[in-house]
Amino acid sequence: MGIKCGIVGLPNVGKSTLFNALTAAQVPAENYPFCTIDPNVGVVAVPDPKLDALAGLVRPERVVPSVIEFVDVAGLVRGASQGEGLGNRFLAHVRETDAIVHLVRCFENDDIAHVSGRIDPTADIELIDTELLLADLQTVEKSLEKAERTARTNLAQDVARRDLLLTIADALGAGQALREVSLTAPERAMLRELHLITAKPVLFVANVADNEPHGNASTKRVLNHARRNGAETVVVSAAIEAELAELPKDEAEEFMAELGLAESGLQRVIAAAYRLLDLVTFYTTTGEKELRAWTVPRGATAFDAAGVIHTDFQRGFIRAEAIDCDAFVRHGGEQAAREAGELRLEGKSYVVREGDVIHFRFNL
Repeated sequence: MGIKCGIVGLPNVGKSTLFNALTAAQVPAENYPFCTIDPNVGVVAVPDPKLDALAGLVRPERVVPSVIEFVDVAGLVRGASQGEGLGNRFLAHVRETDAIVHLVRCFENDDIAHVSGRIDPTADIELIDTELLLADLQTVEKSLEKAERTARTNLAQDVARRDLLLTIADALGAGQALREVSLTAPERAMLRELHLITAKPVLFVANVADNEPHGNASTKRVLNHARRNGAETVVVSAAIEAELAELPKDEAEEFMAELGLAESGLQRVIAAAYRLLDLVTFYTTTGEKELRAWTVPRGATAFDAAGVIHTDFQRGFIRAEAIDCDAFVRHGGEQAAREAGELRLEGKSYVVREGDVIHFRFNL
């Protein structure tokens, strides 16, 4: 599975600049609101040292990394949930994502206007959160109208759905995001078809000036807000990322070293997104032909992982032959790792581990 993150924020917070840098795309980033009038989508290969190590050893014809998709939409403004601004058009695209990347302006620049006339990260976050809550409330209320009629049959499932929607409407009306509401797994499954935005996990990205790559007083406010809400914060300078995107790899690494940055913003955002969604990566190899990375939720079984590759693998599943990536590399390949006793024969219920190299045996 690839993962999809929607980038939200106010106009002029640097969303398109960051998107350009993350995806090496060339979408407009002029200094005025609503520059982005179509949702821009960029697919990025996930930086993966383990995949690189395996590729250096196996030397396949084709290496396929895991990918992460970023969706950049027009800046949201007050009243977006009621149709104000261009950002409201694209709330549907945000609904289709796995997680929200909330970009917050934490830089001063007199040449770039702030829609509120001042830099106030907490107020900016609250404005966006309110609009997303209101958008979800509208969706729930529309569904509730139908659920009220259906519940008149007194069928247990219809009554349960109506009652759940009433509970959710009350929570949203009180300013509580759906991700903060205590629900059972069946209840969350019942709501899944609504694609509610506030049910998605959120990652705050604090955008700083290029002379403050490690943060400032504003980023501390974002960090404190995120901690209170059980979220993560990544400090990134979109301006620096834009420069890094134009440099060769060795020059980019040298530039980051000069700034005291161990990793690029892209690497840190992706790592945080993986933690946010609690994902693990496993690998498959067909010898000299192909080496591929796959992403599954932590806790996924070998049977689940087989289905991610192909339904035939799952339908005819016999067993999974797993070798830890580090052992695979340490012993110089699959055969040597087998001879060293590193290969494990696992059944359907085996829980996939981070870094497993798996060969699926199946029969149809």
